[in-house]
Amino acid sequence: MTLDVPNWHINNSKASHNVFYGSFVHSINATSLEHVTNGVIAVDKSGKIVQVESNVNESQAKQIASKYGVSLFPLGSQKFLMPGLIDTHIHAPQYVFTGSGMDLQLLDWLNTFTFPRESRFNNTNYAKNAYGKVVDRVIRSGTTAASYYATIHLDASKALADIVEAKGQRAFVGKVNMDRNSPDYLIETTAQSLKDTEAFIQYVLGKKNSRITPIVTPRFVPSCTSELMKGLSGLATKYNVPIQSHLDENLDEIAWVKELHPDQPDYASVYDSHGLLTNRSIMAHVVYPTDAERQLLKKRGAGISHCPNSNLSLRSGIAKIRQMMTEGQKVGLGTDVSGGYSPSILNNIRNGYFSAIARSFDHPEDKYLQLAEVFYLATLGGADVMGMRNTLGNFVVGKQFDALIIDPVSSGSPIDLFDHDDIKTTFEKFINNGDDRNIVQVFVDGKSIHRI
Repeated sequence: MTLDVPNWHINNSKASHNVFYGSFVHSINATSLEHVTNGVIAVDKSGKIVQVESNVNESQAKQIASKYGVSLFPLGSQKFLMPGLIDTHIHAPQYVFTGSGMDLQLLDWLNTFTFPRESRFNNTNYAKNAYGKVVDRVIRSGTTAASYYATIHLDASKALADIVEAKGQRAFVGKVNMDRNSPDYLIETTAQSLKDTEAFIQYVLGKKNSRITPIVTPRFVPSCTSELMKGLSGLATKYNVPIQSHLDENLDEIAWVKELHPDQPDYASVYDSHGLLTNRSIMAHVVYPTDAERQLLKKRGAGISHCPNSNLSLRSGIAKIRQMMTEGQKVGLGTDVSGGYSPSILNNIRNGYFSAIARSFDHPEDKYLQLAEVFYLATLGGADVMGMRNTLGNFVVGKQFDALIIDPVSSGSPIDLFDHDDIKTTFEKFINNGDDRNIVQVFVDGKSIHRI
């Protein structure tokens, strides 16, 4: 379990700083990584990074620690720090069938697997058990911040927020909205959907916990009436909270939206006309956007959650990520559990890399992504999508210390190191071959929330 973690060299006292000494890797922009050896990262009692140094000898590092009145936290010669991974799109209840039901495309998959499984979350005890497992798994996989979808059930959605808070993760949590084109066992009235959503927003905001944010969550246009979408937009404005939904994931879905809203030129315009496309919106997938839709997304400042595992697993398509990055869109990675079979952003780094290569074969103008670019999507890009670019995503003074300690030679590690390996090749081996066995400690706001 992730709770009740031993301190293990880290001081979680509210009255203390922590000073880490060793190697670290992070993105400095969308195309460049910085690999630092003999570096220092000092973190204050609120989890804020207050000092970052490189090329520091041990004596100098100890002097820095002494300045803050604490002992040095040495990483040793092989471990390294990296920013926590950010999952911008994950369906928490779908974790219960992750890795199964991969033989259908989106709309049939929803009706055959997703909706029956989500209906069980009307039982709050069942929900608590499932949500405890998924949040634990996601944290162990190195995700320090996530944007979660719950279900339509108010009490179960509150339970997810409670569990995320108890385990110390940073998250957006949304109660899903569905008032049309949904099975009888998983549908709300418009009035009840809006009432429960407002109650959920008030419940989460009442926690007064900066790590947990309620997010307005219309499932997608086909499941939400215009009245509901307009009401949800009003709630997002009233409480100044973000919005998340799906956009242009699947060709049949796009055609369905056109049938439902023939007055609108495209899918994105439906959201926009209902006030749901803003600079605090996260739109998942965006596999088939028109030129006009991409321009609208950029104009509104909306974020895009690229879900490469899911896009391939449900045979939805391969998104034009190179084009989006060149245009300066806000793009991050999402697991889209359970459309994506893995709750790990590491898996989606790899799928993102290879799906971009596959697209470049038939579209050479869409040059494949470099490792630095995909890692950016998993960290600093994800922070941008969640509206936290100035707070998270890399090791910069003034940002919060959401971070992972990676041990490439931990017990059972799938990685082997040799005498030629340096921080650059060790980092690459972890990204391409590593897993949760190598993620030996997880920090959010400077506090340890998981350790092995």
